[in-house]
Amino acid sequence: MSQSMRDFKNHDIVDDISKPGVRYEKRPAKRPDGTVAEGLYNVWITLDNPGQYNSYTTDMVKGVILAFRAASNARDVNCVVFTGAGDKAFCTGGNTKEYAEYYAGHPQEYRQYMRLFNDMVSAILACDKPVICRVNGMRIGGGQEIGMACDFSVSSDLARYGQAGPKHGSAPIGGATDFLPVVIGAERAMAACVLCEPFSAHKAYQMGMLTEIVPALKVDGKFVANPLVETQRMVDEFGRNAYGEAKTGDALKEGKAVMARGQVDLSMLDAKVEELCAKILLTFPDCTTKTLEELRKPKLDAWNRNKENSRAWLALNMVTEARAGFTAFNEGPKDDREVDFVLLRQKLAAGQAWVGSLHDEIQPQAKKHG
Repeated sequence: MSQSMRDFKNHDIVDDISKPGVRYEKRPAKRPDGTVAEGLYNVWITLDNPGQYNSYTTDMVKGVILAFRAASNARDVNCVVFTGAGDKAFCTGGNTKEYAEYYAGHPQEYRQYMRLFNDMVSAILACDKPVICRVNGMRIGGGQEIGMACDFSVSSDLARYGQAGPKHGSAPIGGATDFLPVVIGAERAMAACVLCEPFSAHKAYQMGMLTEIVPALKVDGKFVANPLVETQRMVDEFGRNAYGEAKTGDALKEGKAVMARGQVDLSMLDAKVEELCAKILLTFPDCTTKTLEELRKPKLDAWNRNKENSRAWLALNMVTEARAGFTAFNEGPKDDREVDFVLLRQKLAAGQAWVGSLHDEIQPQAKKHG
């Protein structure tokens, strides 16, 4: 029997990989000149929960695992593009509504969920095909972690990056504490993970987290660089003194005005992703897979060393700080979704136990307007 007529075995775990909130799409692979490579494809795996900034639910985590396994096994697939729906977010991490309303206070349930999360990260790191993270918007928290598990990241320059752990009742041990020191160094990883201050795509590129960044704002029919990046440059240059605040205030006002005039257009992002896919197409497939396996080792070694201990700690944390943090984010007023950190520290220092009223006392309160 000729190879072209061979009946292949199916090595997927299940026949139906579809899950709510995750799209799996095979798009024709193209050569660098734009012509279609007949019979070859790139798989696009899309987190499709834009109303909640593509945060992943339990079912979506299952869908991502199955999708990456299927893409890895597909004989006609060149590479995988992992992205989010819309133009606001790639992914902002776990679905805080589900966390607050189902998992908070139930460590055994969250422990089972974290098995799925760990398998999702491992599925990305184990994919036999190159994985490109197409960053169409915010890549925050767990979204940052699954994004860093990918091999390449191509980003809109409007995207924002960062961790959320200690600000919202968790620790970024779903990959950030493993991957960030490898990618950007220990000191910058410390600042990113502890302070949880978001940063621009331009800064992420400068730190070595991204393969490419492209403009995504169109003003008067032309692409322009993110106008708010100038504000950050002013902060870095002038600091927080009175002169600096005036300068940054002017830059911020001007940047917001440009943003208001423009429209988000991700066509350049898509073109850059396609360009990278085409470059990968012109390589030996098995040599590429072996190269991926070797280059993934620093991330994979750290991940495998820590993921089970991290899973156990995150489950137990759902009784205390995670329960409080996710409740605050889910139920707090729109302009205040963090607990009273000072009050929490004061009460813990005074010996108050988590069991009882502490959780309720530190929740944010809606501001009263006279």
